[in-house]
Amino acid sequence: MPKPSLAELRPVVHPGGLKDRRSGEHWAGRLYMREISLRCTRVLLNTRLTPNQYTGLMILAGIAAGAALVIPGLTGAILGALLIQLYLLLDCVDGELARWRKVTSTTGVYLDRVGHYLSEAALLVGFGIRAADVLHEDGASTQWQWAFLGTLAALGAILIKAETDLVDVARARSGMAAAEDSAATPRSSGMALARRAAAALKFHRLVGGVEASLVMLVAGIADFVHGDLLFTRVAVVLLAAVAVLQTVLHLVSILASSRLR
Repeated sequence: MPKPSLAELRPVVHPGGLKDRRSGEHWAGRLYMREISLRCTRVLLNTRLTPNQYTGLMILAGIAAGAALVIPGLTGAILGALLIQLYLLLDCVDGELARWRKVTSTTGVYLDRVGHYLSEAALLVGFGIRAADVLHEDGASTQWQWAFLGTLAALGAILIKAETDLVDVARARSGMAAAEDSAATPRSSGMALARRAAAALKFHRLVGGVEASLVMLVAGIADFVHGDLLFTRVAVVLLAAVAVLQTVLHLVSILASSRLR
């Protein structure tokens, strides 16, 4: 079967508004990955793998990124960051293939969400294990408190996503339609101002897969220069603190908005 040109493919797999979705499209997708994925999707159009199978590969790439961080030195940090880029690419490709083949499904959406939960949690847990020095790169003993903090960060990242997803669950069970983007604005002017400030600072994004992998890469480079795991451990503390704080603030923001009304 002849492959469509990029001009023919683009309007189908990148429908109007895809890159402008308020909370659905990652900045890396808008900046560069959608252009890369468009070309990869064109190559993969006639393969036998289904979109859901590509989602499965996405999940494997995300989990592998967390596992790669356990590798000592700069190698693990670089490999983790590269695997997260592959994870992001596959996250774009699965949906694009589904739209072109007209096989979008509730199962695909569900698997995609599960994949995000698993992959981002695995990355943060892997980072905590890296900081714990299980392979004794920086000492003779394993310091498990760092693995605990990495797991705490992972739990926070999962809860933040769950808080968002459970809005739709609560509305569906109450017979309500999905909330509009405008409903996310807090009813209180003070809360609305705080939310705009948090959105401007974007600190909450640090526990997302792409952003966290970049923090981990920078920490890995700094450790390579410094000769120990100091910067990795500082980064673990930072990510755990952001995850815990954002879990609380995000819950308060939802309860103060109109999303459940």
